[in-house]
Amino acid sequence: MKISIGSDHGGYQLKQMVIDHLRTRGFEVLDRGCDVPVSCDYPQYAKKVTDDINAGEAELGILICGTGIGMSMAANKAAGIRAALCHDVFSAKACKEHNNANVLCMGARVIGPGLAMMITDTFLDTPFSNDERHIRRISQFS
Repeated sequence: MKISIGSDHGGYQLKQMVIDHLRTRGFEVLDRGCDVPVSCDYPQYAKKVTDDINAGEAELGILICGTGIGMSMAANKAAGIRAALCHDVFSAKACKEHNNANVLCMGARVIGPGLAMMITDTFLDTPFSNDERHIRRISQFS
């Protein structure tokens, strides 16, 4: 499975750790930047990741900024994207199981690396339930 990942300067260090973790697990990773921890604008990296998903270049995306809020707001502007901001394992499980989220957003200034890896693993390992009620609700997203 291919995973597209991006961050701004606030999420750069955590992004590098998540990339290493993903590769250790055997995932193919598309690193869409930023490439150095210098102040930059997060929406351009959210767009690169969501474009990868919408073009079929990646199945899932991960976006990291200081809080995760900006990335999730920017990502959810793209059609077909269901980005979820998760700072706990329960939310990571629920967003995949109930909402079929295709982008995980995290805040590097909110959570530490250990929790970020647990959230990432939960997000990647949880399947969508395919329950009719969840399919019906997702179909109402505009």
